[in-house]
Amino acid sequence: MTPRRVSRVASLIKEELSLIFLHKIQDPQLGVITITNVKVSADLRYAKVYISVYDKKNRNALLDKVDELKSMIRTELAHRITIRFVPELNFFIDDTNDYVERIEDIFKEIHKNDN
Repeated sequence: MTPRRVSRVASLIKEELSLIFLHKIQDPQLGVITITNVKVSADLRYAKVYISVYDKKNRNALLDKVDELKSMIRTELAHRITIRFVPELNFFIDDTNDYVERIEDIFKEIHKNDN
């Protein structure tokens, strides 16, 4: 596969997964989940799906719940997109925002006594 095709498929999967989480999954335990990134393997067989969750304290339990719903999510994705193989979905917590917050806190601490 060309990198451009892989990128287009990843973008399509991200968009469709966002809609699935918004409209099809009605589980109040999950709260607000955002699909932040999707990385698809070159053969389009596997997809790493990065999610951001509002509830930082229970994120591992939320990830477990999403993993339980994985087959239903993949089936729904298969109904929405037209490709030969719907990739195997693997969900991960995207902790980029946590990292950014830590860096900002460090900068604030460094510059606190600049006056």
